[in-house]
Amino acid sequence: MASHSFLSTHISSHHAPTLLPSRFPSPNRPPNFTLSLSRNLAPRNLHATCIVASLRPIAHSNHSPATESADRSACNRFLDSFVVVLTSVALSVAIFVTDVDSAAAFVVTPSRKLQTDELATVRLFQENTPSVVYITNLAARQDAFTLDVLEVPQGSGSGFVWDKKGHIVTNYHVIRGASDLRVTLSDQTTFDAQVVGFDQDKDVAVLRIDAPKDKLRPIPVGVSADLLVGQKVFAIGNPFGLDHTLTTGVISGLRREISSAATGRPIQDVIQTDAAINPGNSGGPLLDSSGNLIGINTAIYSPSGASSGVGFSIPVDTVGGIVDQLVQFGKVTRPILGIKFAPDQSVEQLGVSGVLVLDAPLNGPAGKAGLLPTKRDTYGRLILGDIITSVNGKKVSNGSDLYRILDQCKVGETVTVEVLRGDHVEKIPVLLEPKADES
Repeated sequence: MASHSFLSTHISSHHAPTLLPSRFPSPNRPPNFTLSLSRNLAPRNLHATCIVASLRPIAHSNHSPATESADRSACNRFLDSFVVVLTSVALSVAIFVTDVDSAAAFVVTPSRKLQTDELATVRLFQENTPSVVYITNLAARQDAFTLDVLEVPQGSGSGFVWDKKGHIVTNYHVIRGASDLRVTLSDQTTFDAQVVGFDQDKDVAVLRIDAPKDKLRPIPVGVSADLLVGQKVFAIGNPFGLDHTLTTGVISGLRREISSAATGRPIQDVIQTDAAINPGNSGGPLLDSSGNLIGINTAIYSPSGASSGVGFSIPVDTVGGIVDQLVQFGKVTRPILGIKFAPDQSVEQLGVSGVLVLDAPLNGPAGKAGLLPTKRDTYGRLILGDIITSVNGKKVSNGSDLYRILDQCKVGETVTVEVLRGDHVEKIPVLLEPKADES
């Protein structure tokens, strides 16, 4: 399409008369002329064009040459001024239009829609964050001056709603040493919590709060037996007191082993993840991409105490059985042999593989079955006790192996314990008994 006229003005005797301002220098009447101003606008490319002014005088019989010359000189001066004014106007219009065009080029486009995986993550957080709680560990302290007993926060952690009865699951080390506990839900309502029970060996504890059922959102419970290295995981917790923080990562490893902070007993089949886990995340949930619970965030490997990309979660298959026992009985009935054994390094120095029995109380399962402890003779010489080499045919190389095997047994079950006694091997049946109540 050809460029069109953006602005056009015509003053001519051939059109309807247009009077110029009274300051137009004319002794009689202004000469007729045609003034044309044009601003061409090319499609998609604004540009200014020159201003064309033409004077087309009309001859009059009553004008003398001298008068006509004077009129023409005055008219030329006026037109020079008028053209300058019109040029300024045109340039202003050009600048305005150009600025509009430039501004249009910098218009911010609407933000892009979230990608499918982003929407899934947002949805997962929104659906699961009401299940995550903030736990404050309060300890009693006596004021040195007033002697008043005060409750002072000595730690905090995370947890999650297990059921509509108000049971809250967390790590044992989160509540350890507390005189009182407070649980804060996602809507910032706070409740006093009572300890239902705990398992020091597996670092699991169950609390209970008296909250309305409509405020309790139990977390969806998944399974951990079929997890794969590389699959996405999500952690929700309260690191450094920052409530309901979401971090993401993948499963970095499976079947790891860590030790209980309270008893040193090994916790097997632990999930390793690179999702950021920091102080305050302990007790919070580790979720799969469907939003199902697959573990409890428990520990990190870090020289600095902050996340180093190596975090550990107790698998939900382990947690589920413990929680069920704690809710039902208030304790875990875990079978024991009833022995004390030497550190693994001591046995290695003897050049043998197994667990060296240091003590076997006569009222315990092993003592009743006849296992021999380490002792000294009348001359003070050390007499080594039995060295356990297998249980139910499963090899025992160290203390962790023994714990792992016992975790698969039940209270009241009779197991066959193979021991190295002196220079010969004996097989001894032992009736497993429950672990004594923990305080």
